[in-house]
Amino acid sequence: MPPRIAVTVGDPRGIGAEVVAKALAAGPLDATIVHVGPSLLTAGLPGDHVDVPAPGGAALQGAPGAPVLELDRATAGDVTRRSVETAVQMLREGTIDAIVTGPADKRALQDAGVGFPGHTEWLAALAGVADTAMMLVTGKLRVVLITTHIPLREVPGAVTIERVLTKGRLTAKALEDWWGIEDPRLAVCALNPHAGDGGLFGTEDDDVLEPAARELDAAGPLPADTVFVRGLRGEFDAVLVPYHDVGMTAVKVAGFGSGVNVTIGLPWVRTSPDHGTALDIAGQGIADGGSMREAMRTAMTLARGEPNR
Repeated sequence: MPPRIAVTVGDPRGIGAEVVAKALAAGPLDATIVHVGPSLLTAGLPGDHVDVPAPGGAALQGAPGAPVLELDRATAGDVTRRSVETAVQMLREGTIDAIVTGPADKRALQDAGVGFPGHTEWLAALAGVADTAMMLVTGKLRVVLITTHIPLREVPGAVTIERVLTKGRLTAKALEDWWGIEDPRLAVCALNPHAGDGGLFGTEDDDVLEPAARELDAAGPLPADTVFVRGLRGEFDAVLVPYHDVGMTAVKVAGFGSGVNVTIGLPWVRTSPDHGTALDIAGQGIADGGSMREAMRTAMTLARGEPNR
């Protein structure tokens, strides 16, 4: 039977409902979509529905096909929180096979009492697993973040040999299990310019990344200004990157509107689009549904146990 994919619409003030509608309008998917969120936003979308009420029956705004709710930030965060927790409970009960999470406002989640900096860390806690990683995928380029949502000044201390090895092993397993790649070819992106240039621009690449890459049988550390080009050409199956923005920038430049975030290390499939809530354009009907469409397709493929190619 086609897999059942729960799709949370994310922050009800943002573009989540719009991009879900546009993704589904692009053509049929061999999956049953279960919309999880306020029925005010999901009514009329094809598929099944699980209502997560918005307190006070907040007013709708937006152009046709681009609904948004008028809510304060904390209330919007609470709706997002309850939607994700509902979808995770459905996974535990076995009524769905995978989840796709719509974009969330991190400040709103904090206001709603979610004590995690993002979906990745939050879902790991809900699943009860110690180690997960963000893998961003667009075309041939797969990028895995060694650190995620932390200040840049904390990155050098957080990039340890143990952390690189953990993320690398999660990556290799995901490539083998989900992409059907035997003996995955990994590369490690350098932290410093020119990979430190023999210690002239920092020693982290020589002291941390090089021994970790060697133990993983990965290439590198390779400078950021070349490693992603080589990944796009198919030389590597995934690139491990030391911090959030260097990896996210590479993926979005390579394929903005088609990138997908895949959380590896969870006991079930979770994907999301590669963009945020876009509160500045919400309700205008101009958001691009391509990344949400690709997130749905990827979740469907992985849930079926087929190589995602």
